[in-house]
Amino acid sequence: MDKDSLFWRLISGELPTPPCAETLGGEFKHIDSENGTVETEFQGRPQFANPVGHIQGGFLAAMLDDTLGPALLATLPKGQFAPTVNLNVSFHRPAKIGTITGKGRVLKRGKELCAMTGELYQEGQLIASATATAIIRTIP
Repeated sequence: MDKDSLFWRLISGELPTPPCAETLGGEFKHIDSENGTVETEFQGRPQFANPVGHIQGGFLAAMLDDTLGPALLATLPKGQFAPTVNLNVSFHRPAKIGTITGKGRVLKRGKELCAMTGELYQEGQLIASATATAIIRTIP
């Protein structure tokens, strides 16, 4: 773990929280950079609801991306970033307005390409899952 990396500078408050994370109401509950895992918590807000009152799938996909990506980012040294190049989401049940928890992990970390997976839960039930690919790049 490189405490000077982009991820850890964000976590420490040295850098501002990205607006997208603020919008989602995201918070890290547990980070294990050794194993490439994170646990997150989001607030499904009324503004995220579709016409029938469930959280719209695009917001759930963003929550998954904000869970999977940091699992990898927490493992990177200073000067590297890993944008998502592919995100495959499956929706398992409707998400209600309220707290949503996430679990993300790195499945395989290569020199450039990395595979990640994660899930979102509400009231202990799986609501959405995803797999993703990210590519490690040097920050200009």
